[in-house]
Amino acid sequence: MPDQQLTLAAPGPAPHTDTHDEPERALGLAERLWQIGALRKALILIALALLWQGYATHLDNPLLFPTFSDTLTAWWDGIVSGSLLKRAGFTLQTLLTGYVLGIVIAAFVTALAVGSRIGNDLLETLTAMFNPLPAIALLPLSLIWFGLGNASLIFVLVHSVLWPVALSTHGGFKAVSPTLRMVGRNYGLSGLRLVVTILIPAAFPSILSGLKNGWAFAWRTLIAAELVFGVSSGGGGLGWFIYENKNQLEIPSVFAGLLSVIVIGLAVDNLVFRVLEAKTVRRWGMHA
Repeated sequence: MPDQQLTLAAPGPAPHTDTHDEPERALGLAERLWQIGALRKALILIALALLWQGYATHLDNPLLFPTFSDTLTAWWDGIVSGSLLKRAGFTLQTLLTGYVLGIVIAAFVTALAVGSRIGNDLLETLTAMFNPLPAIALLPLSLIWFGLGNASLIFVLVHSVLWPVALSTHGGFKAVSPTLRMVGRNYGLSGLRLVVTILIPAAFPSILSGLKNGWAFAWRTLIAAELVFGVSSGGGGLGWFIYENKNQLEIPSVFAGLLSVIVIGLAVDNLVFRVLEAKTVRRWGMHA
């Protein structure tokens, strides 16, 4: 049998395979600006202000709904005269006192709950009883017990802050994995050192959430309480500023007081809580 000649086809050029991804398209200026969260929120606020101005102009009833420009004018006049700043300072001072005191009591109650079973049962029972109770409903009792003045305001503020902070903190501690607790104990940590070194960092997203909720509850409660206490005592903070101008039919000033409440709330959320979250929770790779 004749030998068969094996012929191999000459290899042709290999198909072009690009192993590198195509370079990303450079973002334009508008797209880069749109990536900035603060700018997007500022645009939302500007849109809301324009909507406010347009609706108030169309309504044309300053006693019912003043324009945004009239509100800004009244707001600036209140700042220049010092009346608005004085009322805001009084409100913030009272708020910080009640807020810090509520956090301290919440830390003490949570420590009892972490340290013993009876403390855990006590906290769960108390939060189930008092957390749904609106703080504003305690105003009559605070008037009877503490009379007119800051003590009554601080009492309702502590109630507003205590339960959400304690509940979130305790829930965060309970969510810490047993493995992480065992690691801390293997390093010789116990008691307060274990809480500070292991439990608080691991539960910090829940703690931060409780602090934010406590702040929001306290801020709303204080403004509402000042409306009542301002009427009773003839003085107070932003709540009394709003009520006083309402009685005098200075509606732009009423809206200026409400605008001050909003501005302070936005400032605290963005300059305090978001900065704290960025330096802790986000840096640690955790989610609040």
